[in-house]
Amino acid sequence: MKHAVAFGAAMVMLAACGSGDSTVSKTPEPTVTSQAPATAAPPSTEDPTPTPAPADPCAVNLAAPEIAKAVSSLPRDPRSDQPWSPEPVAGNYNECAPLSAVIVTANTNDENPNTRAVMFHLGKFIPTGVPDTYGFNGIDKAETTGDTVALRYSSGVDGLASVVKFRWNGNGVELIGNLG
Repeated sequence: MKHAVAFGAAMVMLAACGSGDSTVSKTPEPTVTSQAPATAAPPSTEDPTPTPAPADPCAVNLAAPEIAKAVSSLPRDPRSDQPWSPEPVAGNYNECAPLSAVIVTANTNDENPNTRAVMFHLGKFIPTGVPDTYGFNGIDKAETTGDTVALRYSSGVDGLASVVKFRWNGNGVELIGNLG
C-alpha cells in the first residue's frame, strides 16, 4: 500500500505541473535541420579583411596635392586680379606622363571666369617656358597622348571650338599645332 500512496502522490505532482502550467512546454524547442555540410575551403593564413590596393600613381588624379601647390604659386589672373581656384575643371594630371595638364579658373564670382592650363612633366609643375595657355576650358582626350596635351577652347555660345596641341620635346613644352 505504501507504493500505491507514493504513486498517487507522484501523480498529483505531475498533474500540478501539467503541460498547461509549464514554461518548458510553452517555449519552442530549437529546430534542428540536418543538411549535408558544404565543402569547406581550406584554412587561410591571410587576414580576412581585404586591404585596399595602393593607388595607381599613373592614373589620372585631379585631387593630387601637387596641383594645389602649383596653382598657389601662379601669378593672379590678369583680368580679375584674383588667385586661381585649386580645383581643376578638367585635366589629365598624371605623375607618370611626360606631359599632363589641368584647367583651372580664376577664383571669382564672375559668370565666365578666366581659365588657364597648368602643365606638368612627370607630375612636377612646369613654372616657366610654357606657351600662353589662357582661355582653354577642356582637354581633348582623343588627341592627347603621354607626351602631348590637346587643349580645347569652346565658347559654347556660337559653336566655335578649337584644339591646340602642346608636346613635351624632352627639354620643355612646345606648341605643335592648332587643330581648328
